[in-house]
Amino acid sequence: MVFNFLKGQFIDVIEWLDDSRDTLVYRFERYGNNIMMGAKLTVREGQAAVFIHEGQMADIFGPGLYELETNNMPIMTALQHWSHGFNSPFKSEVYFVNTRRFPGLKWGTQNPIMLRDPEFGALRLRAFGSYTIRVSDPGKFMTEIVGTDGEFTEDEISGQIRNIVVQKVSQSLAASGIPALDMAANTHDLSRIIQQGVEPTLTDYGLAIPELYIENISLPPEVEKVLDQRSSMGIVGDLNKYTQFSAAQAIQNAGSAGGDSAMGTGMGMGMGMGMAQAMANAMGGMNQAAQQPAAAAPPPPPPPPAATVWHVAENGQTTGPFGEGQLRDLMAQGRFGRDTLIWTAGMDGWKKAGEVSGLSSLFATMPPPPPPAG
Repeated sequence: MVFNFLKGQFIDVIEWLDDSRDTLVYRFERYGNNIMMGAKLTVREGQAAVFIHEGQMADIFGPGLYELETNNMPIMTALQHWSHGFNSPFKSEVYFVNTRRFPGLKWGTQNPIMLRDPEFGALRLRAFGSYTIRVSDPGKFMTEIVGTDGEFTEDEISGQIRNIVVQKVSQSLAASGIPALDMAANTHDLSRIIQQGVEPTLTDYGLAIPELYIENISLPPEVEKVLDQRSSMGIVGDLNKYTQFSAAQAIQNAGSAGGDSAMGTGMGMGMGMGMAQAMANAMGGMNQAAQQPAAAAPPPPPPPPAATVWHVAENGQTTGPFGEGQLRDLMAQGRFGRDTLIWTAGMDGWKKAGEVSGLSSLFATMPPPPPPAG
């Protein structure tokens, strides 16, 4: 009975089976028991075992099966002055550090990033994405971050890392000099620059950031609205087409504002035609010498619907916009095909041209890619 009691006071097996997905550090519970010299220590892949003796960092063990002895615990031996060996139980805190990757952590800019765009001037951008972390130096991580926390999770460090990432994102985007419309085609390079900028700070914490991704860079809603209007007009600079476009917008806006649909539509058409006529009169008044009395012109016909225009990603740059006829010319030149990335107003992001239903007629006469050889 006495032997069984004494045996219960000593720990002879030390291991940790991780049943969570977010624990970075776990303190092996001893409940005041002593560790038996010669005890078995099991450190699994993706783990490290850190011994803390009387508040001081002692030995660190990587993956493997160990029998604790003075010859494989050099720091503990020095701290305890076990120069001639030691076979009795000892007390020490054991922390298991999870060294695997923790993926899917999110970051995002809480406030817009101010930058000077070469095309639009001063501009505000928002960005968000994800990153991966892992513990690269268990000893430094314990000293700098964890301390005596018995169970340390990724939530306790992700907020601090997120702030570091967002700060570097703001600096990198503002200093990149890349036009806002071309940033979507350069997210890979920007992600790499941000990752390299964050790494030195995380290294001081005993952490590494193996992966960092920019998932989206967005403009303010008011700027996106202006871009949508420019895309709808084709950015042609034709005043007559602009007059027709404005008249069409007036018809639509006034029609939707009317209480009764028929009355609203009639009011909208009248306002639209009046706007077009007023602009035409203003243009005629600029040349008073040539102005001649003329009979009232009949109201112009409703403007045709605005043709869809497309932006094309070519050699890492955004080109366009192009109408469907211009896309046919690019196809004839070998500069456009099913795998070419395109974008137009209303799309979530860049897509392959062959996956856009609105361009199916463009590829109707184009043969599909040949089957693989053999």
